[in-house]
Amino acid sequence: MGFALLRAGLVAATVALPVAAPAFGQTKSSPPNPSAPSAIETAPAQPGDAFGEDAALTAKTIVYVKGSGTWDKAFEIITGSFKKVKSYLDKEGIKPDGPPMTIFTATDDTGFEYQAAVPISDAPKIPPRGDLALGRSPEGKALKFVHRGSYDDLDNTYEAITNYLDDKRLEAKDMFIEEYVTDPTTTDAKKLVVNVYVVLKPGQASPG
Repeated sequence: MGFALLRAGLVAATVALPVAAPAFGQTKSSPPNPSAPSAIETAPAQPGDAFGEDAALTAKTIVYVKGSGTWDKAFEIITGSFKKVKSYLDKEGIKPDGPPMTIFTATDDTGFEYQAAVPISDAPKIPPRGDLALGRSPEGKALKFVHRGSYDDLDNTYEAITNYLDDKRLEAKDMFIEEYVTDPTTTDAKKLVVNVYVVLKPGQASPG
């Protein structure tokens, strides 16, 4: 997975990337992938799918598992964390208040740090313990992008996002969020629907 390089593009001081910069999904030493789609070729898979749509994220109470992992096992690690959260919510009789999400807080070429979170309406009377924690999801001005298909194919979507930000001269904060419209713990891994939110730095004009 090339999410580390994606994030590098999202949080660069100036979003414009040099021509020789590697795309998301490639390491610095990997050759270009001629089959990788461009931003235009990875347009929304269905009419109405967002790609660069303005979104205002509001903070929600979340129960989450915080951890780290390597890109080659990202989906396995994230879904394992969601199963822990779901087990806790079921045990406590707490209903989710929205789709599960992964908040990526740091990445490098080999791995990432994350919070696998599920929003809830009210904080539980007894806070979660051990691997689980209670917190708030990110808030602020963001751009929304929709991905349909395999988790592995998210690399292509992130490459298209980078191209979009570069074209619009936009700068992002040091995080991005994946919100899973389809439950990643039960849905066929090749048939996922994922909303990717890129949180923008303050004071930037809408690209639209």
